[in-house]
Amino acid sequence: MGLFVVAILGAMVAVIVYARLFTPDTTIVEIPSENKVQYVNLPGVASGSALDFTAAVKQSIDAVVHVKTKEFREHQGNSLYEFFFGDQPSSGQDRPILGFGSGVIISDKGFIVTNNHVIAGSDEVVVVLSNKQEYSAIVMGTDPTTDLALLKIEADDLASLKFGDSNALQLGEWVLAIGNPYNLTSTVTAGIVSAKARNMGILRSQEFSIESFIQTDAAVNPGNSGGALINTRGELVGINTAIASRTGAFTGYSFAIPVSIVEKVIADLIEYGTVQRAILGVQITDVTAELAQQEDIEKIEGVFVISVRPDGAAKEAGIRDKDIVISIDEIRVNSSAELQEVVSKYRPGEKVKVVVKREGKLKQFDLVLRNLEGSMEIVKKNDVLDLLGASFETLSEREKQQLGISNGLKVKSVREGKFRKVGIREGFVLTYVNKKPVGSVNDIATILKDSEGGVIIEGVDRNGSKSYYAFGM
Repeated sequence: MGLFVVAILGAMVAVIVYARLFTPDTTIVEIPSENKVQYVNLPGVASGSALDFTAAVKQSIDAVVHVKTKEFREHQGNSLYEFFFGDQPSSGQDRPILGFGSGVIISDKGFIVTNNHVIAGSDEVVVVLSNKQEYSAIVMGTDPTTDLALLKIEADDLASLKFGDSNALQLGEWVLAIGNPYNLTSTVTAGIVSAKARNMGILRSQEFSIESFIQTDAAVNPGNSGGALINTRGELVGINTAIASRTGAFTGYSFAIPVSIVEKVIADLIEYGTVQRAILGVQITDVTAELAQQEDIEKIEGVFVISVRPDGAAKEAGIRDKDIVISIDEIRVNSSAELQEVVSKYRPGEKVKVVVKREGKLKQFDLVLRNLEGSMEIVKKNDVLDLLGASFETLSEREKQQLGISNGLKVKSVREGKFRKVGIREGFVLTYVNKKPVGSVNDIATILKDSEGGVIIEGVDRNGSKSYYAFGM
């Protein structure tokens, strides 16, 4: 009997030893979902070593570039010296302000995506490849509302990154950040997806901004902006954009623009020269426990409609204030960020099916999306308007009343161009161009197309004060 027990114990020990020595490990990470637990199997190797990211990095790293910028600012004299000795003659030299960041080659023809804040205000942009070759870059287009920009260099047969599926990312999934932090080229860091559809309020200065960031714990620092976030297959899933930090350096969390947004914005910039922004025409907020109690909402789900724009697609379709948006084209949305990300994939004139909950019952509406000007037309880049270096948005009737005007067009953003040179900034409202009233971008384009020589801009500041500007075309 004793020999039998010894034999049993010996067999058990042999099985355990065999399993430990000859069977590859598999790490299982449990990720809580709404109604079930999902399991992500991380493949181990027989030697027991950690995950190997070298293949993904090898096929991606040459497609991530170093972006160097230079902005020339007028030399500022010594104010104390000039107080005693008067104005001094200008040296004629502008002081260069240098900047740096990262970019991702998305086409072997030289198209590169980066952050708008990396190149905003720059007079010169230089791209440095991983092999240290340098190219002057042309800014093909920008979109401040998503903080994205498109560059172009004259080069062929470049390594490029393939777009992945950011919607398929799961919490806990491994991702890699590639960029140039602190001017340290070709730097790779690893982390996991910590959260999705994060709205950080980073772009709050941009009206109709879209924030639906992928949050990771991959180390990202100044200089990583515009760089690649890739999955373990070496596919681009995001553009690294920001960090949450009180020091300016990485302290645990970084944020990337999902490629679902990037792909649409870049496609628009290449095809039209400007982003085709479609909107539902609603003001929204998340459904919280406090809001549910206040509005007598039975279940916390969807996105709450605060108000409906009088000239928007939602109003025309029949959506009302206090409706709760449940899904768009069968994609469920449970936060403002998720709703914005879904709508950002569409262009004005396209149809979507919106399901809302009203008084506890589901209703479906068919919407034809519109742009910021209330039109369903595709807006193409205008060379004349491009010279101005500005983007515009329409005024609501309430804003017109507050400013005491009957017509006008607000300056949404300013980049390098005529407006910046004469001092026109964001928030300025154009009322007349060459003494002709304006109320849309088409009005400005028509007036300037038929104008020769100088241009006179009349408008009001945010406080309602009238201002005049003049420049030559």
